[in-house]
Amino acid sequence: MHVRTYFDEVATIARSIDLDGIEALARELSSLRERQGRLFVLGVGGSAGNCSHAVNDFRKLCGIEAYAPTDNVSELTARTNDEGWETVFAAWLRTSRADANDAILVFSVGGGNREKNVSPNIVSGLEEAKSRGLRIFGVVGRDGGYTKQVGDCVVVVPTVDANRVTPHAEAFQAVVWHCLVSHPLLQQVATKW
Repeated sequence: MHVRTYFDEVATIARSIDLDGIEALARELSSLRERQGRLFVLGVGGSAGNCSHAVNDFRKLCGIEAYAPTDNVSELTARTNDEGWETVFAAWLRTSRADANDAILVFSVGGGNREKNVSPNIVSGLEEAKSRGLRIFGVVGRDGGYTKQVGDCVVVVPTVDANRVTPHAEAFQAVVWHCLVSHPLLQQVATKW
């Protein structure tokens, strides 16, 4: 039965995900807030939807100044139309004058891979971030891609079935960020319900 198989996979991932990595991410985000840095949350597709939700939680519950470039549809589409899809995150970071005080958090199924033309905008954004000295964090699937290669603290969602990498990676992005925003190091405002 598909439902049982799916939830057995969820349980396997929950038991095998890098808990120490998530704890390290909580410490990194606490440090970011202490130095009054900004958090830029990058993702495309379903991960972009997760970025929007996570930005709300980091801002409202944790007092972290956070932004998702994909939330500004006008700028996103103007840059895509005029300069190309690959530029959208790097250009956002330049215009925001992002610096070593700030950090990137990538939500991605594959983490980006320019050679395979998978999320080249994430790769370009990470290159820009590295050149500006930003810390790079992530919650990604598969092998972690470029995000894992260049990141400072990246949690890779374990693959339990190659046919369900995307739903598990995107679901566990939400599990991890909700763990973070409810972490005693980070949460400043109680949830209402």
